[in-house]
Amino acid sequence: MPTSRTKRSAAAALAALTLAITAACDSSGGGRTTSAPRADVLAVKIDNVAAARPPTGLEKADIVYVEQVEAGLSRILAAYSSDLPSIIGPVRSARETDLELLRQFDEPTLAYSGAQSALRPSIEAAPLDALPPSKAPDAYFRSEDRAAPHNLYLRPGKIPHASTGVNAAEDIGLRFAAPPPGGTPVSSRTVSYPSARFTFTWAVDRDEWLVSMDRTPARAASGDRLGAATVVLQYVDVQPSSFRDRGGNTSPFSATVGSGSAVVLRDGKSYDAAWERNTAESATGFTTKDGEPMTFATGQVWIVLVPN
Repeated sequence: MPTSRTKRSAAAALAALTLAITAACDSSGGGRTTSAPRADVLAVKIDNVAAARPPTGLEKADIVYVEQVEAGLSRILAAYSSDLPSIIGPVRSARETDLELLRQFDEPTLAYSGAQSALRPSIEAAPLDALPPSKAPDAYFRSEDRAAPHNLYLRPGKIPHASTGVNAAEDIGLRFAAPPPGGTPVSSRTVSYPSARFTFTWAVDRDEWLVSMDRTPARAASGDRLGAATVVLQYVDVQPSSFRDRGGNTSPFSATVGSGSAVVLRDGKSYDAAWERNTAESATGFTTKDGEPMTFATGQVWIVLVPN
């Protein structure tokens, strides 16, 4: 029986063929009249404590979500679609926050190391392809250069995962375009969780916000400094969930359905913005203080879920 991933790959191919036929038949030059193919998103839950750094393949993600987890620490949910590295990791366990975030995408694949037993039914019921090591043992491996549990890695080529080349950010409506008017020049911005700290510093020579974690410059395993073209500080309600980790710590839940304020960093400036997401099935919209759609600089987008 075909898997949902196979069905979506076939659907993407059919959409691309339909688009090509429509374009060929359209002699008016007025642009496409059918919808573009959707992104085929691979989301990977990535460890982010000091023992897990540097990450591998994070620099290739379209969107990097940062969320608070137990004990005030941070963890990353990276969304890939336009470009897939050969190895991604280290991979860690899923959280309830991930399930709500991923409802924005069209049945994404979620790669994760495991989950609390109480959360597993929610993962299985979610509209996504759950991909822990038990379902794809050949796609995961343990590295010998660091200790468990910070040494689990994913080989996306072993899934398999059919990339459409569509940027995951564009797929959920984020617009890459010239900056809006206004903005306040800023050289850096820091965000803190109880046990984690992120600083984004504008680098004119790179046109990026260089990332530091816990006061240390953040790098990928390749040695490259991690940097974002656009950083979104999305202020959300963070509530205790009904789930706990093995140590008995309550897992926080970051609510991303609703509305609130945001700060967008791009091109060396800070923009006050607002976010809104009416339902779990809808994408998050970002607007300027004047109510116009917020635009993003071309490149990787970091979205940091900041507690109100």
